[in-house]
Amino acid sequence: MNTDTLVASLKDMLLKPNAHVTFADAVKKLPEELRGVVPPDMPYSIWQLVEHIRLTQYDILDFSRNPDYKEMEWPKDYWPKETAPENDAAWKHSVEQVNKDLHTFISLLEKSKDLFAPFPHGDGQHLFREAVLLLDHTSYHTGEIVAVRRMYSAKRCCCSITPAITLVRS
Repeated sequence: MNTDTLVASLKDMLLKPNAHVTFADAVKKLPEELRGVVPPDMPYSIWQLVEHIRLTQYDILDFSRNPDYKEMEWPKDYWPKETAPENDAAWKHSVEQVNKDLHTFISLLEKSKDLFAPFPHGDGQHLFREAVLLLDHTSYHTGEIVAVRRMYSAKRCCCSITPAITLVRS
């Protein structure tokens, strides 16, 4: 597989609904009243999950492009304390920033001459590894968002979603 094919595959996995729902689809038309709800047996609201995706994705992007990268503090810098966005503008900003940073990361992939070249500052880590981390992280937490949406959907009983939440959390 040449680099162009690998980049195209990574781009498809990051942007298209293959084996998972895309982030954009998971948050599209999300009822405002669900953004701050922390469901039973789950530790985070959808807002906290969206912000966590944004913060972690930015950290991966920053690590991948910044030779002066400064490590964030886990878990403090990766999870918001607030369970709900301050207002609709904060929600929109976070969702738009996830999209913007994702496309910036994809641009790094497209411009890379060697996806496996170690970062000078990365202790052997490389862009391909960061792309896989980003894909895994975003799809996992997007799955949690979808599970919460389904749990609170008027068309479903919350009992029918319990196995899906268990699967997502495991």
